[in-house]
Amino acid sequence: MSIHDFATSLIEALVIVLGVSLMSLGWRCGLVVAVSIPVVLAGTFLVMNQFNIGLHKISLGALILALGLLVDDAIIAVEMMSAKMEQGWDRLKAASFAYSSTAMPMLSGTLVTVAGFLPIATADSATGEYTRSIFQVSAISLIISWIAAIIFVPFLGYHLLPNYSNVAQHSHDIYNTKFYQLIRSTVTACVRYRKTVILITLASFILALIGFGKVQQQFFPDSTRPELIVDLRLTEGASFEATDVQTKKLEKWLEKWNVEHKGIENFVNYIGTGAPRFYLPLDIQLAHRGFGQFVILSKDNKSRELLRKDLLTLFENDFPELRASVLRLENGPPVGFPVQFRVSGADISQIRDIAHQIADIMRKNSNLTNVQLDWDEPSKLINVSLDQSKARLVGVSSTDIANALNGAMQELYITEFREGIERIDLVARAPEHQRSQLSHLSDLMIVSNTGQKVSLAQIATISYGFEEGVIWRRNREPTITVRANLHGDLQAPDVSQQIETDLTELKSNLPPGTHIETGGAIAESNKGSSSVAKGVPLFLVTVLTILMIQLQSFSRVFLVVLTAPLALIGVTIALLAFGKPFGFVAMLGSIALSGMIMRNSVILVDQIDQDRLSGLEPWKAIVEATTRRFRPIILTAAAAILAMIPLTQSVFFGPMAVAIMGGLAVATLLTILFLPALYAALYRVKI
Repeated sequence: MSIHDFATSLIEALVIVLGVSLMSLGWRCGLVVAVSIPVVLAGTFLVMNQFNIGLHKISLGALILALGLLVDDAIIAVEMMSAKMEQGWDRLKAASFAYSSTAMPMLSGTLVTVAGFLPIATADSATGEYTRSIFQVSAISLIISWIAAIIFVPFLGYHLLPNYSNVAQHSHDIYNTKFYQLIRSTVTACVRYRKTVILITLASFILALIGFGKVQQQFFPDSTRPELIVDLRLTEGASFEATDVQTKKLEKWLEKWNVEHKGIENFVNYIGTGAPRFYLPLDIQLAHRGFGQFVILSKDNKSRELLRKDLLTLFENDFPELRASVLRLENGPPVGFPVQFRVSGADISQIRDIAHQIADIMRKNSNLTNVQLDWDEPSKLINVSLDQSKARLVGVSSTDIANALNGAMQELYITEFREGIERIDLVARAPEHQRSQLSHLSDLMIVSNTGQKVSLAQIATISYGFEEGVIWRRNREPTITVRANLHGDLQAPDVSQQIETDLTELKSNLPPGTHIETGGAIAESNKGSSSVAKGVPLFLVTVLTILMIQLQSFSRVFLVVLTAPLALIGVTIALLAFGKPFGFVAMLGSIALSGMIMRNSVILVDQIDQDRLSGLEPWKAIVEATTRRFRPIILTAAAAILAMIPLTQSVFFGPMAVAIMGGLAVATLLTILFLPALYAALYRVKI
């Protein structure tokens, strides 16, 4: 179902890109771009197959992301060829010029765009592994699109573009229409009032930084699959029978709920272990006698959310014998409870008290429900203190007593029975009535090595008490995790920040050696972000190297790089306007967005330099180059932006698509207006 939905989105994006090409370039130029798309996609699929990159949610989403970018080079090449033919050039010369004048700037721009995805490729974490195919698919498709643009597109243009001989005499009027005159006057004003333009842009960037603090944060969104996972955890010493009683109780409740709401297709429960991995990011649980898990398949997402709400309410008021969690399936590395706080220290009683204080604070937050500790209750203990002197007198060893106790209270392994490849343990244990009555333990008969029988009470003292059933450690320190589910629309990182604020006083009065850490979605997001951040220096070095080779000037490289952060203005506006959170995938998209923006800047700066070398005055070179590059820059940006529309409906890729659309729209506008002004200011160009 997920692949089908993304395949549908891919087709929709393809139709949109084709529509943009045909309507904006004319049907013949648009046809050249349209024909190049299946060629590039076919090459992409071939290389993906060679590198064993399968079609799944991430790779298909990356294809949709790349679809708006892979036509950029084709649009630039065919637009350049068409413009030169309108100016009266013959087909062969126009095709050659389209290659010679744009091939290297386009290659630099393509490599810069690919470099924008490098931090994903180098991320050494589960998060990076999960999203790595975004880099793989984007890099493959963009490089193949450049090859197609410099070889295939000029060939197609030579055969498919119309004959402009009838309008050759009017070639000097191509960029003198009213529309281009308006663009020229606007760019001229930006160059003339460069300080004002730069200050307005800088102020907008500062406001965007402030506004970004209002954007909700997110790690990965929940899956849209209709399953719910319900975990039931009893105390550490609980038996299979006790777990079975609780699961049967929940089964009856689910059957009753389904009779009333008709919202469950089916459900299955597991006792002592969790479900097998039927979904890659499923959080696999350790086997335990006191653990049970339900996998509930609802009819649709609406029924799933209603059931989840009723289950959370149920566990708040019922099932006092256990700790329960109700979780949707996750996208990305599994987190479990989205809001978690870990209390670590050497003194278990201290960290337990602090954990309960944190739990009380979390229960007061209306955005949280199902607050619980991962371990807390001590287990019942039967302490058998052996008198070694008496034991030696009757010829009984500690091993004999241990075997007798295991056989009486649990089970004693004797041997195994094999049938084919199956192995069945043969065990011995006491009758049910003896195992269930602890008062009979003192009468347990121990057989000595001489065959003499003696009761346990004669050689040992039996006492009862409590002990820690389990001690979870983190970095070798005992750690109790206080965790909770979300209740409402607020994202986990924002709720965690609220709790962090409420814990300020508690943290300031912690005993020595005790500390509190934030876990859950924030911890996993920080882990993923730090792994991506390690790849940022490689991204910067790669981008700067490519730009230096292409532009051969520190000042021009500075110009291009300075445009990349401007995307934040559009990203902030778009996320706030559409109410989308800024998650891990949106962060990856924003990093890649910087490469897309610098691509347009490279081509524009290179065009200005070419015009200056051809003899134009500096200010005129700036204006004319921007005017001529206006259409291809706008068209490539429009193709990329509109191709994202199908992705906006995706829960997983939606925030990234919105961020790229907003960032690219604003940054493209600033490339046309801000970059000429900055170029003029940096080189002190006079009009």
